[in-house]
Amino acid sequence: MQFSLAGMNTRALQTGARPSLPAARPSRRVRPARRSAPCPVARTMGGGEEQPSSAEGVAWDKISTDELADWAGAGPPTPLLDTVAFPVHIKNFNSRQLQQLCKELRADLIHTVAKTGGHLGSSLGVVELTVALHHVFNTPEDRIVWDVGHQAYIHKMLTGRRARMHTIRQQGGLSGFTRRAESVYDPFGAGHSSTSVSAALGMAVGRDRKGRANNCIAVIGDGAITGGMAYEAMNHAGFLDTNMIVILNDNQQVSLPTQYNGKNQEPVGALSSALARLQANRQLRELREIAKGVTKQLPDVIQNATAKIDEYARGMISGTGSTLFEELGFYYIGPVDGHNMQDLVDVLSEIKATETVGPVLLHVVTQKGRGYTPAETASDRMHGVVQYDTLTGKQKKGSGGPQSYTNYFADALVAEAKRDARVLGIHAAMGGGTGMNRFEAAFPDRVFDTGIAEQHAVTFAAGLATEGLVPFVAIYSTFLQRGYDQIVHDVSLQSLPVRFALDRAGNVGADGATHAGAFDVTYLACLPNMVVMAPSNEAELVHAVATAAAIDDRPSAFRFPRGNGLGVDLAAAGVSDDLKGQPMEVGRGVVRRGGADVALLGYGTCVNACLAAADLLAAQGVSATVVDARFCKPLDTALVRRMAAEHPVMITVEEGSIGGFAAHVMQFLALEGLLDGKLKFRPMTLPDRYIEHGTQAEQMAEAGLTASHIAGTALSVMGVKRDAPSIFST
Repeated sequence: MQFSLAGMNTRALQTGARPSLPAARPSRRVRPARRSAPCPVARTMGGGEEQPSSAEGVAWDKISTDELADWAGAGPPTPLLDTVAFPVHIKNFNSRQLQQLCKELRADLIHTVAKTGGHLGSSLGVVELTVALHHVFNTPEDRIVWDVGHQAYIHKMLTGRRARMHTIRQQGGLSGFTRRAESVYDPFGAGHSSTSVSAALGMAVGRDRKGRANNCIAVIGDGAITGGMAYEAMNHAGFLDTNMIVILNDNQQVSLPTQYNGKNQEPVGALSSALARLQANRQLRELREIAKGVTKQLPDVIQNATAKIDEYARGMISGTGSTLFEELGFYYIGPVDGHNMQDLVDVLSEIKATETVGPVLLHVVTQKGRGYTPAETASDRMHGVVQYDTLTGKQKKGSGGPQSYTNYFADALVAEAKRDARVLGIHAAMGGGTGMNRFEAAFPDRVFDTGIAEQHAVTFAAGLATEGLVPFVAIYSTFLQRGYDQIVHDVSLQSLPVRFALDRAGNVGADGATHAGAFDVTYLACLPNMVVMAPSNEAELVHAVATAAAIDDRPSAFRFPRGNGLGVDLAAAGVSDDLKGQPMEVGRGVVRRGGADVALLGYGTCVNACLAAADLLAAQGVSATVVDARFCKPLDTALVRRMAAEHPVMITVEEGSIGGFAAHVMQFLALEGLLDGKLKFRPMTLPDRYIEHGTQAEQMAEAGLTASHIAGTALSVMGVKRDAPSIFST
């Protein structure tokens, strides 16, 4: 049942039109009984047991202001949670115990993240779902794959890592995402979106080939499911008819044009709860599968008629989002209230116990930031936070000083757009992170959010470029990797003037290896026709934006780091009051400091480390020239040749992987025969391994790219002994 999703436009989905699919698909088979033990849910949560009302005590799914005030300092009391080290310890909890566990988990999470920062809102929204999953399923034998993984804090707390939650996103501590090396309960690492269904399907097929009977579950959000890879995986899963479970965590907070269920969906209530239970009913599902097998033996006319009857019957009890998933071969159940513990446990238990083969999609509606009023009322539901006050939710952000590189980029783009109506902004569901929301405030009709669809964003921009427009694609360096074939085939090959603004270049701190922008210089500068820039400060970034806007005969890209600018004098650097920059001469670097003993060729913000290293070297009697290369491609070959002729030692410094700026410099030097004489050359790049989470300063030290490392390398190459080692402690 292989088919293209190209024809499944959002209009068809909204109007209920059904994409045409091949009529035949492999029939489902009744499966032998699983080897897993009977679920205890029938004893603990079954029947008509009602959830405790708030009248019987404080609401179990909310943390009140009084409660926050009571434990603001010492932390919340967690008597039940303290008895839980691993999921096995909650297997026999009854309804009220599970609800109490949810309350204590929610309180403990709020208290912990207030001190560490991290992803709060998403984890608050899946407290009940996470508890229900670990209560019903037998992890780690049953695999739970969390898409992206930023919502897995509660999962970590239930799987032996609660005592280390205070180290999350810190050097040597827990990852902010799922990580295989961290726990056997993390069967698949994550950080980027839309990968969970593919991974879980691979695990399910591997399970079947090994003759095992464990469950494979993907938990994916309504944002991540907009990514094309998720639909590719669901299409494949439906074709294979493999037994797996996909849980759609729908918190209705994805600000994407592709949101299929709408932001105004009514909260689920008693009726939808009853329908979800009916859909999940084991006897109903098995009866449908047996009936399908019987009708396969009948004439085609009868088969078609019974298929229509089944289709209409499903339509009567299914939610409005079920059509697409059913067409992809999934049995759709939902929507289910993601904060109703009994419903979650009952429905998951039915799904687990059903003896049929084939993929199931459970649609769970949750509230991002659930139970913490500051998060529930925040516009971003406190998605990603720094340290905050637990009582008010007010985040402890620094005040004053230079703004972020992201904001400098956005404001510079606004300045260009004021002067050229052709300038457009494009991002892939990252309006806040890329500064495009800031641009959109000035030009609301000139920004395009493609959803989590980097491939489409790149080729969409290429199409705009063919019409003479000036598209800027703002995507994190790490996420642009997802659109690489489109950069090569649709942009570079046709030499279309698409401008790529790569935020979060280099080390990114607490988000760690999954989000590091280590590879963009390498994967972009190897492409013909591509201009590749790296500004060394905020003024240079503004000029890079102006330069990219002016390049109209080929694609261009510029990278900039996470964090704030240096506070340089923008006016002195030629930047106007509204942050309009001046186009630079393409392929020309500048000398920032003169010297004679060693040439330090810095690329991007590493220029600043080179300047600091030059000061350290001067204290040792070594004179260093510092070059701001500005461009990796086209390389300023005249400047490189002059540096090689005037200095006995040349060192390149970049916050990027092997194969980047240094490789282009060495290629030129080698071809020109400039390495055949007395010149000593050393490249300094990120090491050929992934650097895990920590502060950016810690990561740079681990990478060996601090000023002291640069100065030490220069002295080593020159054969100079260090008279005062303590000077290299910076």
